[in-house]
Amino acid sequence: MGATAHAETVVLEHVTLIDGTGKAPQRDQSVLIVDGRIKQVGPAARVRAPNGATRQDLRGKYLMPGIIDSHVHLGLVDGIDQNYTEYYDRQNIEQQLKLYAAYGVTSVYTLGTDGDEIHNVIADQRRTGRIDMARAFTAGRGVVYKGSYGGVPGLDQQVSTPAETQAMVRREVAKGDDFVKLWMDDEFGDIAERMPYSISKAAIDTAHSVGKKAVAHIFYQENAAALVDQGVDGFMHQVRDGALNPALATKMKAGDVWQIASTLSREASFTYKLLPFVDDPFFSRGVAPATIAALKSPERQQRLASGPHFAKYPGVLAQAMANFGAMAKAGVKYGMGTDSGPTARFPGYFAHWELELMVKSGVTPLQALTAATGTNAKFLNARDIGTVEAGKWADLLVLDRDPTADIRNTRSINTVYVAGRKMPTIWQTCVGRAPDACGPAPK
Repeated sequence: MGATAHAETVVLEHVTLIDGTGKAPQRDQSVLIVDGRIKQVGPAARVRAPNGATRQDLRGKYLMPGIIDSHVHLGLVDGIDQNYTEYYDRQNIEQQLKLYAAYGVTSVYTLGTDGDEIHNVIADQRRTGRIDMARAFTAGRGVVYKGSYGGVPGLDQQVSTPAETQAMVRREVAKGDDFVKLWMDDEFGDIAERMPYSISKAAIDTAHSVGKKAVAHIFYQENAAALVDQGVDGFMHQVRDGALNPALATKMKAGDVWQIASTLSREASFTYKLLPFVDDPFFSRGVAPATIAALKSPERQQRLASGPHFAKYPGVLAQAMANFGAMAKAGVKYGMGTDSGPTARFPGYFAHWELELMVKSGVTPLQALTAATGTNAKFLNARDIGTVEAGKWADLLVLDRDPTADIRNTRSINTVYVAGRKMPTIWQTCVGRAPDACGPAPK
């Protein structure tokens, strides 16, 4: 007789597995989950369902780890209206984390625009373990040089001296930051001064002294090269001011500096007066009708088109995509991150767009999926997530179609699991309307 399941036991059977390690898909696999954690993974013939287990036959389906977005911002917006002071609270943070999960994004790294409430959310998540939203990791308040680029209005995060920088990093890490963020940019020259290297060095060195990685927002190649020399651990945007110098890629690879996010979807979104997917049900189910109306507003479209830098954005996108492809080819470690969360950069949807743009830039679908799962988990040494392996949380995404054949098949979401429990998917979501107002999910 078989063993009896006393714990909450689920077996996902006969699925094609994409495990997040970079291995090719493995057919006819089963995954045994006990109390939200993966107990066993292997060929279906070898994984036995204990008596009393809930069994899910997934023949014809594809199972992968939940997506991890390595660059988001939480709690900043209502619709497309952005206001940290007005909207940043626990309710908004958790509502957005649930939306990420609906899109199969089961973990996010939030990048430097958080108030102290994020630490309460994360502490509760880690104490509970079995949660009903995406897991969060945070850089808390990122470091902004006074009067320069970065951060959000309403959040105190500016420094003027290395000593202030050191004190800020220590203070914020003591609150529970998982890593440290800094900004070095000048908004196409509109801002008089970028962060001085004395400030960035203080931020990076202090982060390392307290056992944390330091990541940077960059735009310019010269800044990226200097930050590599200072020991930065990763970049949260791609170099965008010109073609990648092979020497930078060589230096990044030698120094184990990761291109943890390239935010191609961010750059792509800036090229449009009207985002091309506003009527796509995969998008529109996740936003209220008022948000769609605001996006379609002629006044908004005119305002975007008349912006001083609007004509530059297509070239910036093309450069970012080319440089990402060159870095990947050169062997630089890369993850997947979107910079979603600020106005008109939408939680969850942008992760799928980012994967599509990564593939268009020259990596394979399997490489993009690995970046968005196992690689992103490794960067922060998040040992409980990122791959489908025994001991990990069962944060899983079940798809109806093969994402390694066509990366757009990540949108064919059948089921999302967080810690072994089914979450409402985007195809079961209809924000701001009656539950049945969005119609049936596609077949």
